[in-house]
Amino acid sequence: MPYGSLQDRVRRKSLLSKVMKPEETIQFFKSGMNLGWSGFTPAGYPKAVPIALAEHVEKNSLQGKLKFNLFIGASVGAETEDRWAVNDMIDRRWPYQTGKNIAAGINEGRIRMGDKHLSLFAQDLGYGFYTKDSESGKIDIAIIEVSAITEDGGLVPTTSVGVIPEILMVADKIIIEVNTGEPSFEGIHDCVSAQTPPHRQPFLITTANERIGTTYIPCDPDKIIAIVESKHRDKGRAFAEQDDTSEAIANHIIDFFSHEVKAGRLPKNLLPLQSGVGSIANAVIGGLAKGPFRNLSVYTEVLQDTMLDLFDSGKLDFASSCSLSLSETPGFPRFFDCWDRYFDKITLRPLSISNAPEPIRRLGCIAMNTPVEIDIYAHANSTLVGGTRMINGIGGSGDFLRNGFLKIMHTPSSRPSKTDPNGISCVVPHCSHIDHTEHDLDCVVTEQGLADVRGMAPKDRAKRIIEKCAHPDYKPILSEYLEMATKDCIARKVGHEPQLWDRAFKMHLNLAQNGTMRIKNWDIKVDLCE
Repeated sequence: MPYGSLQDRVRRKSLLSKVMKPEETIQFFKSGMNLGWSGFTPAGYPKAVPIALAEHVEKNSLQGKLKFNLFIGASVGAETEDRWAVNDMIDRRWPYQTGKNIAAGINEGRIRMGDKHLSLFAQDLGYGFYTKDSESGKIDIAIIEVSAITEDGGLVPTTSVGVIPEILMVADKIIIEVNTGEPSFEGIHDCVSAQTPPHRQPFLITTANERIGTTYIPCDPDKIIAIVESKHRDKGRAFAEQDDTSEAIANHIIDFFSHEVKAGRLPKNLLPLQSGVGSIANAVIGGLAKGPFRNLSVYTEVLQDTMLDLFDSGKLDFASSCSLSLSETPGFPRFFDCWDRYFDKITLRPLSISNAPEPIRRLGCIAMNTPVEIDIYAHANSTLVGGTRMINGIGGSGDFLRNGFLKIMHTPSSRPSKTDPNGISCVVPHCSHIDHTEHDLDCVVTEQGLADVRGMAPKDRAKRIIEKCAHPDYKPILSEYLEMATKDCIARKVGHEPQLWDRAFKMHLNLAQNGTMRIKNWDIKVDLCE
């Protein structure tokens, strides 16, 4: 059902002359254009126009002939970009994506993806760095989903803010999708359009619920070429139910928090929490809903379903985010049904604010994110399986892990391969790709335990991580490697952080060749994987 009419939502009445159907906007698009979309982790993204473009390509057999460069705050729904990937409509894609087909296109070399810390992507987009080599030097067309347009032409976003301010800074033309298929989110946002250096101003956020901007984003109405009504709701992702592994990880983290409170290093209500996307992150927040801490606050980039559990438990006072990234069901229906309970306790900010190092460090955020793998020295890989296969992107994990008060990575100790239920160790001698360095992590957590490596030298870190976090099947393998590498490197007087480069990736090589990281020995032969 519609929540008010298009005429009600568009309060700058002169823009009503630009109302058209989605398929009527196809005339504006040409192959090779730079497109900027609203949206962040399947929330607040345009749907009607991208779907109409996909249908146009499919009906006219234009696959591979109508291709665009997409610049979006993070991932958007599969019915848009993943469908575009199927139709070979994407040339370049920045900086984060989710979808089986778009990931396949990237890894097959058909889609050129750039991976970037999200806070840096937002500002660099506004600086014009990503469009500098194009003919126009701009975003040719921005497609922005909004709840409303104010009398002054200001844009009121929907379920995320993402990089809308930066897109508008460099957009030549703008298409607005006004979503009347859900309630207006006017009032939930705190929007700031950051200036470029040397005129940037401080983000004076001292508590998670402090506001420094407006509930809308200024927009030049003369750039708007079309207004399209949309009734599509976000196709938010559902995550797996909490299992024994994620519950054990959550319990280790909660025990650690209790220890830090007792030691006087954390206040009783902790510090503002940041939690990344995924099932483990969801489980950790769910564990806090059952935990002993009250009067919690959240300063993060994504609010998932279990944040509603945390609100309902009475333990969460306030949450600041870039995106309301709830599941299509039951997340969003639950939010809409209890609108008055949640709405005033949530603020949605632009990515350039939600992920900015300045407020993260000032607030002392507790950062919790999930890697692909970590190594014995506490480097972490968030993006590339085997060092080469892109999954989604680094997202905002680096923004929080470098600047937080406590920086925590949580992962299962092992994952199944096709032939071995524990064939992949998530603790390895050396990560196959490094997104977060040893300098940025404080704690590593698996279902086996939590390794607090603050203040520890490299070899001590390695012993602690193997002891606390490695799967029992891999502890002796990793311990043998560390002992062997230490002995060899110390003898050569290069032993600060011992590695044997002819062996450091043998577990990865064995997985590729034999389907498991459980190597038989550390010997090096012509066939490394025997």
